[in-house]
Amino acid sequence: MSGARHASLFLDMLAAERGASKNTLDAYRRDLDDYLSFLAEAGGQPDSATSTTIRSFMASLEERGLKATSAARRLSAVRQFHKFLYVEGYAPADPTAAVSAPKRGRSLPKVLSVAEVDRLLQVASEGITHSEATQPERLRAARMTCLLELLYATGLRVSELMALPKSAAKTRDRFLVVRGKGAKERLVPLTEAAKEAANTYLALLEEQKKASGPWLFPADSESGHLTRQAFARDLKAMAGAAGLRADKVSPHVLRHAFASHLLQNGADLRVVQELLGHSDISTTQIYTHVLDERLKSMVRDLHPMAEGEG
Repeated sequence: MSGARHASLFLDMLAAERGASKNTLDAYRRDLDDYLSFLAEAGGQPDSATSTTIRSFMASLEERGLKATSAARRLSAVRQFHKFLYVEGYAPADPTAAVSAPKRGRSLPKVLSVAEVDRLLQVASEGITHSEATQPERLRAARMTCLLELLYATGLRVSELMALPKSAAKTRDRFLVVRGKGAKERLVPLTEAAKEAANTYLALLEEQKKASGPWLFPADSESGHLTRQAFARDLKAMAGAAGLRADKVSPHVLRHAFASHLLQNGADLRVVQELLGHSDISTTQIYTHVLDERLKSMVRDLHPMAEGEG
């Protein structure tokens, strides 16, 4: 059986048994295509790979200048692929078991301050009421305001935000039910500002007769809704208009801002884990630097023996 066929079976399993999203499957496919190309050049197949093969592949990634984080992700995909082949009987052994991941430091996410998020929202909303704005410009400004308010209110993944149904803007509830990774559903809160922004945007969308279809953010794309790339591009332009560095602002950075600002204001780490849709709290613990600062200030301000200390 060819390596491409092995990979196809593995991806089918991810989709059928683990409910992997299209984005997840595309990421695995890219990583496996790279690995299979390496094997083909070496004249090998996945079912005959050894730990030496895997180490040679990892060495080739380093030679190509891949960051440790990217190399570790690629090894993770290859590891899961080989485990699948072994468990399903397509290979006599799992050659990745003896190979360790490249060492990597865990970088802290970029975080916007509350004032910077306020500035973004202010500049976006000003475009809706600008006296010289055309109808399409007003609609674009209302869409960006809605996207920002929803993202900052909920901490949604950008893929979840893009795929919101139109009904999300019409809910009377103070929360949304979101289907996240692995088709798991979770509740996320809705602020009044987010609901108001969604109502304003939807009204303009219907007024300009562009509200056909099921999506809250319809677009002329393969999926029928706004793409992550288009949102990221528009957001960087908005950051520039707000006087912020474009490289400091992205949809993912706003998700981080949601989590960090909640923790700064006293939210429990496990509550934030639930809101973000992290299955493992270790993923959320990247934010513990925020908790550390909060705990230091609490001890400084509240401990009975801390009075008068500098």
